[in-house]
Amino acid sequence: MLRIDNLHAFYGKSHVLHGVRFQVAPGEIVALLGRNGSGRSTTAKAIMGMVDATGSIEWKGKNLVGRKPYEIAHLGIGYVPENRDIFPKLTVHQNLMLGTKRARQEGRWSFEDMYRMFPRLKERQHTEAGVLSGGEQQMLTLCRTLMGDPELIIIDEPTEGLAPKIVELVAQYLKELKARGISVLLIEQKLTIAMTISDRALVMGHGSIVFQGTPESLRADAYTRKEWLEV
Repeated sequence: MLRIDNLHAFYGKSHVLHGVRFQVAPGEIVALLGRNGSGRSTTAKAIMGMVDATGSIEWKGKNLVGRKPYEIAHLGIGYVPENRDIFPKLTVHQNLMLGTKRARQEGRWSFEDMYRMFPRLKERQHTEAGVLSGGEQQMLTLCRTLMGDPELIIIDEPTEGLAPKIVELVAQYLKELKARGISVLLIEQKLTIAMTISDRALVMGHGSIVFQGTPESLRADAYTRKEWLEV
């Protein structure tokens, strides 16, 4: 479904990604792990056409390199950034409306689905998004992306700064995505959630993939965890 090969990415003259290779299969949750500065977020931005990149990013047979972010989104890839880009002066419901595609056909997700998964959003659907708590804004960002009916969703640090109960909600949300056949590329620092819900784990270090395998094989690989993950 998503196949990345020999991906290099740059911020000006700064060479950040060095020959990244991996793939995400239909309905698979893949965790992209690593310390801050390892290149995880840059990988997400390269897939979405937000940084200069070379190599191959193949999505359902189409190369995404050189395409605009809105073109990539229209091809069926959703992106949830780490900074929770909500529209603060619009209500929760209006934010969700902006996530829907124009001339949207009946998709996998509805407003009712969003409010069922996150009842707190239903309670606050007429509230301006800017006054929501950090956890509520994260819920809203996740749900707004889903309203575009993506086939793959890239989620950057969804549990950052969230209370444990909200982290559990996010984990349930990600499992429901998989149950509905949506692929997930999960960028995460918390090994607990990533190792629990993921089918495969990738570890990045210095802009390259240094490990690929199952969560079980990563648990058993003390060297990789110590060298590339533990602080």
